[in-house]
Amino acid sequence: MADSDSEDVPALPADTLAILQQFQQEQLEKRRKLEESAQNPHSESDDIEIEEDWQLSQFWYDETTAQTLAKEALRCTENKGRIALISCPTLYRPLVKLKGPECDVKLLEFDRRFSVYGESFIFYDYNTPLELPSDLLKSFDLVIADPPFLSEECLLKVAETIEWLKKDRVILCTGAVMQKVAEDRLHLRKCKFTPHHKNNLGNEFSCYSNYDMDSFVNL
Repeated sequence: MADSDSEDVPALPADTLAILQQFQQEQLEKRRKLEESAQNPHSESDDIEIEEDWQLSQFWYDETTAQTLAKEALRCTENKGRIALISCPTLYRPLVKLKGPECDVKLLEFDRRFSVYGESFIFYDYNTPLELPSDLLKSFDLVIADPPFLSEECLLKVAETIEWLKKDRVILCTGAVMQKVAEDRLHLRKCKFTPHHKNNLGNEFSCYSNYDMDSFVNL
């Protein structure tokens, strides 16, 4: 019976099996490099990237947007203190590459693939906005947030997190349709700077802050 059962199991064609094995090997290698890169963010492994997952409503910034926000984050915190990134993981590596030793960056993110960043990664679900380590309360000099969904419900919950984390400044990147909520709930104002993404999105995006960001960001 054992021989008969094994004969009934369909076997993949040799070429299909080879492709599958190659894909699995590539994924293992990519994971290994991600872990090495996370342990040494100043390394030359800049080609190692986690691909955006549209099912998680992930849309990565283009290089100009990421660099602009990273440089402004360090400027307004004087390259020291603590910076929290909420649901904007593509800012993490550009920011860590530029920051000085006195600056601490934490990534609050739902996607556990980013746990490769070790202690800098904090699991975050906007549906439970205050389920966070207690030592993070009012501990960040700057909070940068990019809520995953363009809905009032999502932004209001993320706003709870922002206010719980922040000591001072806030930068919010979200859809232009969220302007009134951003103004009313977080007392932010729209900036001249416009975030852009690697893959063009149909929705218009805007940047909001609680300080004069326009005087420092070159458009």
